[in-house]
Amino acid sequence: MSEVTDLVVIEKSNAMAVFTSKEQLDPLLEKIETEARSLVPDLTTKKGRDAIASMAHKVARSKTYIDNAGKDLVAELKALPKQIDESRRIVRERLDALKDEVRRPLTEWEAEQERIKAEEAMNALHAEALEMNEEFDRQRAAQIEADHEMALLMNDKFDRDREEQRRQAEQAQREHEERIKQEAAEQARRDAEAKHKAEIEAAARREAEEKARAELAERQRIEAEQRAVREKQEAEARAEREKAAAVEAERLKAKQAEDARLAEEKRIADEAAARAANIAHQKRINNEAKEDFVKGGIPEEFARKAVELLARRQVRNSSINY
Repeated sequence: MSEVTDLVVIEKSNAMAVFTSKEQLDPLLEKIETEARSLVPDLTTKKGRDAIASMAHKVARSKTYIDNAGKDLVAELKALPKQIDESRRIVRERLDALKDEVRRPLTEWEAEQERIKAEEAMNALHAEALEMNEEFDRQRAAQIEADHEMALLMNDKFDRDREEQRRQAEQAQREHEERIKQEAAEQARRDAEAKHKAEIEAAARREAEEKARAELAERQRIEAEQRAVREKQEAEARAEREKAAAVEAERLKAKQAEDARLAEEKRIADEAAARAANIAHQKRINNEAKEDFVKGGIPEEFARKAVELLARRQVRNSSINY
């Protein structure tokens, strides 16, 4: 779609070429200059003066039209970075979500593997404790057997002492097994807590990073909007100044044209007054000369004719000084 002025037309599809190519812009300006300069100014008639003002107005409209076309093109180009940033944000959000969705089975599997490893480690500790218990039991059984053989040779007191030792040994064994179980359980708990804490911290970092990116994008959006508002306000103020300047220029031109018209009228009037004064002066001199001829005895009709001949310089060696 195109806009039309009295002097120039710029197709929207061709606006970029016009403002970026001297070969496109110069013919456009030359066309305006040629048409504007083709006007032959005539200040003697109102129609001629109106034609000059109309042509100047057309040139001013063409300037505003071309400048607005360039301003619209710049506004479109400035909108492109914002559109691109918005598309980048959509790509990041949707593909991050898709990445998490695609990886979720693997993430869950890895978490399950970590749980299995922790359980296997706990089971290994428990198996080790059982083996240690069995070895301890074998050693104690051998010791008890040996003690039993000796007990047969000892008195009742010795038997009671050995029984107490056996009981204490069994108590120590039970305490040892319980301690091993507790240590294994505590280690498994610490591992699970460490893993859970790491997952929470990683999630918090991701959330903080996403929040920081969102805040940065929002700041950039607000800055872009504020910058666009400032630029629009500046452009509008500049357009208003240019419009005011154009109006003032038109007013000044009209005033100058009116001053020129009044000066020309005054010159014509002054010349007419001067001619009238000169004619009156000559008529007075001629009348005085005629009266002098009549006083000298020449009839009035002959005196008038003589003055005419003198005024026309048709009498040799004689003239009238006005």
